[in-house]
Amino acid sequence: MSDAGARTQLQPAFLLHRRPYANDSLLLECFVAGVGRFPAIARGVSARKGQGRALLQPFTPLLIRWSGRGEVRSLNRYEASGRPYPLQGKALYCGFYLNELLMRLLQRSDPHERLFGLYAGVLTQLAAGDAMEHLLRHFELSLLQELGYGMILDRDIENDAPIRPDRRYHYRLEQGPVPAGGGEPAITGSTLLALCQGDTLSSAGAREARFLLRRVLAHYLGDRPLRSRELFRAFSSIGVSLGSPAIHQ
Repeated sequence: MSDAGARTQLQPAFLLHRRPYANDSLLLECFVAGVGRFPAIARGVSARKGQGRALLQPFTPLLIRWSGRGEVRSLNRYEASGRPYPLQGKALYCGFYLNELLMRLLQRSDPHERLFGLYAGVLTQLAAGDAMEHLLRHFELSLLQELGYGMILDRDIENDAPIRPDRRYHYRLEQGPVPAGGGEPAITGSTLLALCQGDTLSSAGAREARFLLRRVLAHYLGDRPLRSRELFRAFSSIGVSLGSPAIHQ
């Protein structure tokens, strides 16, 4: 659906981020089904009666309507379309991480319709306590695929031979796996194949996959570190449990 058509009706949405704006308003980063992400201002939120500011939180399914043709739109109407996802502890950190990836890697107003459903599905599974490592790797790989950076995981790019589970490989950025040489970061073929097929990873495989995806994503994210990753490290180092909302201002 085009942006112009979507603005006339309520559209499914999530908020990726929010911060105070001009006394009683909020500047929001919206992620809308069929439209993509864009910034919008919710004016006079603090002065309104009812849920107002409390409703406009990340991880709450929303229906929204907006107006304006500039880069920053005006949020005209919003309502909940479901209960907030009850993310706690590490699951909350994972949610922040997903949001930051979308904000950093998605171009504004680029629909990527499949990603909206994938994102909602991962939030559902995180809230249910499903295996976080598996969910994050699945989302990262799907995001890269949607952006046109899909990873080759099932064949050696030097000779097009199938990946062997018992061999170790080096992953060349923007190319694919090749047999690992001395001193190169390596990953086992069994881990590459598990990622390709969506299989559950062993503990060692999960570590390898995390290292690989972090390296690949860093290539596209640039030098600026992810704040969600720093937040998690800071909270973990002092033994503080990450609770649920109120979510960051």
